[in-house]
Amino acid sequence: MEMQVPAAVIDVHHAAVKPDFSSGTEFRFSPQLHARFDRQTRALWSRWTAAPRPCFNAGLLADIRAYYNFIAGSDGVIACGDSEEPIDYVVLASGMPGVFQLGGDLDLFRQKIDNRDRNALTTYGRACIDVLYRNYRGHDLPLTTVSLVQGECLGGGFEAALSSDVIVAEKSSRFGFPEILFNLFPGMGAYSFLDRKVGQRKAEDIISSGKIYSADEMLELGVIDVVAEDGGGETAVNALIKQRSRSRNGLAALAAVRRRVHQITYEELEDVVGVWVDAALRLTTRDLKLMQRLVSRQNGLQEPAVIH
Repeated sequence: MEMQVPAAVIDVHHAAVKPDFSSGTEFRFSPQLHARFDRQTRALWSRWTAAPRPCFNAGLLADIRAYYNFIAGSDGVIACGDSEEPIDYVVLASGMPGVFQLGGDLDLFRQKIDNRDRNALTTYGRACIDVLYRNYRGHDLPLTTVSLVQGECLGGGFEAALSSDVIVAEKSSRFGFPEILFNLFPGMGAYSFLDRKVGQRKAEDIISSGKIYSADEMLELGVIDVVAEDGGGETAVNALIKQRSRSRNGLAALAAVRRRVHQITYEELEDVVGVWVDAALRLTTRDLKLMQRLVSRQNGLQEPAVIH
């Protein structure tokens, strides 16, 4: 279902006052990231359109951090005209056709590995887990986080989706961790998130196989929660919100309990980044050539999608 084009757009980098998310108002953090509050469902939607490649470049990570700072500073409330509405859901989605996210900035990785720049790799890894951990924590607010996957969801993009409480995917979406193909592993949360969801053995199978999984396969494994027909992702998210409306508070509390019982700490993610940096600096010339092939694939997926 296509959203009506908003009549007003607020640029956060130039806004002098806290923005008003009344119906139809879009909130731009940069050309790569914007958000929109749906008053009816009390859901704050964000969509990223990374450039020049659909990956987590440094600028996009900074934009996401600014967006998450805004959520944390809102105290879970959005001003809507003459009233204030609670934020019950925070939804991650993509503005790229056929691509949720292809993950880390492999071109940057290759350059920094060539230069033996441990500090730059560590800084990048920490920037990734900073935003993933905030989403995993539900921004320390009584809300539910949702990832809507429409298309390719690989590497760090898959890690981003896994950081949400709920994952909804359209049927043709594909999931996987290609890092093993160039002799590396996904180091920004994949193992931690999957281990809590499906256990050690299956987590290692998914990460080490390099296999690309369908949405139905991910549903069967218990990694994702809902499979929607292609083009029906937004409708499925809204239907899920409606279905959960009577028990939203209890389910949000249950998610908080899940995070406590199956706890992932920031220190755990940070330690894994350290292992990832060590492994990245051991890659060979052959490994880096294989990485470059995936950079070429990222370069082939650049056109922005119509906002729905």
